[in-house]
Amino acid sequence: MRFGVTSTALGTGFVAAAVVFGAGSATAFAPQAQPDRIGAHLSHSETVALGAGPIPALIAMLVPANRIGAGLHGDTNLHRDADGGIRATLRQVVTEAASHPDGTVTVYLNAPGTRGGRVVDVYQHWN
Repeated sequence: MRFGVTSTALGTGFVAAAVVFGAGSATAFAPQAQPDRIGAHLSHSETVALGAGPIPALIAMLVPANRIGAGLHGDTNLHRDADGGIRATLRQVVTEAASHPDGTVTVYLNAPGTRGGRVVDVYQHWN
Protein backbone atom coordinates (compact mmCIF):
# COMPACT_ATOMS: atom_id res chain seq x y z
CA MET A 1 0.00 0.00 0.00
CA ARG A 2 2.85 2.38 0.77
CA PHE A 3 4.22 1.96 -2.76
CA GLY A 4 0.80 2.72 -4.26
CA VAL A 5 0.38 5.90 -2.22
CA THR A 6 3.95 7.04 -2.89
CA SER A 7 3.78 6.36 -6.62
CA THR A 8 0.40 8.08 -6.84
CA ALA A 9 1.72 11.15 -5.03
CA LEU A 10 4.84 11.27 -7.21
CA GLY A 11 2.78 10.69 -10.35
CA THR A 12 0.38 13.45 -9.39
CA GLY A 13 3.30 15.84 -8.82
CA PHE A 14 4.78 14.88 -12.18
CA VAL A 15 1.45 15.45 -13.94
CA ALA A 16 1.17 18.89 -12.36
CA ALA A 17 4.68 19.80 -13.46
CA ALA A 18 4.01 18.48 -16.95
CA VAL A 19 0.87 20.56 -17.31
CA VAL A 20 2.57 23.69 -16.01
CA PHE A 21 5.88 23.39 -17.84
CA GLY A 22 5.13 21.19 -20.83
CA ALA A 23 2.72 23.31 -22.80
CA GLY A 24 5.27 25.60 -24.39
CA SER A 25 5.73 29.26 -23.62
CA ALA A 26 3.37 30.59 -21.00
CA THR A 27 2.33 33.78 -22.75
CA ALA A 28 -1.39 33.12 -22.35
CA PHE A 29 -1.17 30.57 -19.57
CA ALA A 30 -4.19 31.21 -17.34
CA PRO A 31 -4.07 29.44 -13.96
CA GLN A 32 -7.37 28.07 -12.66
CA ALA A 33 -7.98 27.24 -9.00
CA GLN A 34 -10.97 25.58 -7.40
CA PRO A 35 -11.30 24.14 -3.90
CA ASP A 36 -10.69 20.57 -5.10
CA ARG A 37 -8.39 21.07 -8.10
CA ILE A 38 -5.85 23.28 -9.82
CA GLY A 39 -5.22 23.73 -13.49
CA ALA A 40 -4.71 26.03 -16.41
CA HIS A 41 -6.55 27.25 -19.44
CA LEU A 42 -4.13 27.04 -22.35
CA SER A 43 -4.09 29.35 -25.37
CA HIS A 44 -4.45 27.91 -28.85
CA SER A 45 -0.69 27.83 -29.43
CA GLU A 46 -0.15 26.18 -26.04
CA THR A 47 -2.86 23.62 -26.86
CA VAL A 48 -1.15 22.84 -30.18
CA ALA A 49 2.21 22.48 -28.40
CA LEU A 50 0.71 20.22 -25.73
CA GLY A 51 -0.88 17.97 -28.36
CA ALA A 52 2.33 17.74 -30.38
CA GLY A 53 4.65 17.09 -27.45
CA PRO A 54 5.36 14.11 -25.21
CA ILE A 55 3.25 15.22 -22.23
CA PRO A 56 0.00 13.36 -23.14
CA ALA A 57 1.94 10.09 -23.51
CA LEU A 58 3.83 10.66 -20.25
CA ILE A 59 0.60 11.37 -18.38
CA ALA A 60 -0.99 8.25 -19.90
CA MET A 61 1.99 6.22 -18.65
CA LEU A 62 1.48 7.46 -15.07
CA VAL A 63 -2.29 7.83 -14.84
CA PRO A 64 -4.65 4.96 -15.75
CA ALA A 65 -7.10 5.79 -18.53
CA ASN A 66 -10.07 5.39 -16.16
CA ARG A 67 -8.61 8.18 -14.00
CA ILE A 68 -8.48 10.73 -16.84
CA GLY A 69 -11.69 12.64 -17.56
CA ALA A 70 -12.59 14.62 -20.66
CA GLY A 71 -15.17 17.33 -21.18
CA LEU A 72 -15.83 17.08 -24.89
CA HIS A 73 -17.13 19.94 -27.00
CA GLY A 74 -20.65 19.42 -28.37
CA ASP A 75 -19.28 19.16 -31.93
CA THR A 76 -16.65 16.54 -31.11
CA ASN A 77 -15.88 13.75 -33.54
CA LEU A 78 -14.53 11.53 -30.76
CA HIS A 79 -16.49 8.39 -29.96
CA ARG A 80 -18.56 7.86 -26.82
CA ASP A 81 -19.83 4.40 -25.96
CA ALA A 82 -23.38 3.61 -24.81
CA ASP A 83 -22.39 4.25 -21.18
CA GLY A 84 -20.96 7.71 -21.97
CA GLY A 85 -17.35 6.52 -21.78
CA ILE A 86 -14.95 8.27 -24.12
CA ARG A 87 -12.96 6.02 -26.43
CA ALA A 88 -10.07 8.37 -27.14
CA THR A 89 -6.59 9.01 -25.86
CA LEU A 90 -5.59 12.15 -24.00
CA ARG A 91 -3.61 13.20 -27.08
CA GLN A 92 -6.72 12.81 -29.28
CA VAL A 93 -8.77 15.01 -26.94
CA VAL A 94 -6.11 17.74 -26.99
CA THR A 95 -5.32 17.56 -30.72
CA GLU A 96 -8.98 17.67 -31.68
CA ALA A 97 -9.29 21.01 -29.88
CA ALA A 98 -5.97 22.14 -31.39
CA SER A 99 -7.23 21.35 -34.90
CA HIS A 100 -9.75 24.21 -34.67
CA PRO A 101 -8.45 27.75 -35.33
CA ASP A 102 -9.64 28.94 -31.91
CA GLY A 103 -9.45 25.59 -30.11
CA THR A 104 -8.11 25.47 -26.57
CA VAL A 105 -8.14 23.15 -23.59
CA THR A 106 -8.38 23.58 -19.86
CA VAL A 107 -6.41 20.97 -17.89
CA TYR A 108 -7.07 20.27 -14.21
CA LEU A 109 -5.20 18.21 -11.64
CA ASN A 110 -7.78 16.99 -9.13
CA ALA A 111 -7.24 16.56 -5.40
CA PRO A 112 -7.00 12.90 -4.35
CA GLY A 113 -10.37 11.31 -3.68
CA THR A 114 -12.39 13.98 -5.50
CA ARG A 115 -14.10 14.12 -8.87
CA GLY A 116 -15.02 10.44 -8.86
CA GLY A 117 -11.41 9.40 -8.37
CA ARG A 118 -10.18 11.10 -11.55
CA VAL A 119 -6.66 12.50 -11.35
CA VAL A 120 -6.69 14.66 -14.50
CA ASP A 121 -9.57 16.35 -16.35
CA VAL A 122 -9.26 17.99 -19.77
CA TYR A 123 -11.98 20.21 -21.26
CA GLN A 124 -12.17 21.19 -24.94
CA HIS A 125 -13.21 24.67 -26.06
CA TRP A 126 -13.81 26.22 -29.50
CA ASN A 127 -16.44 28.28 -31.29
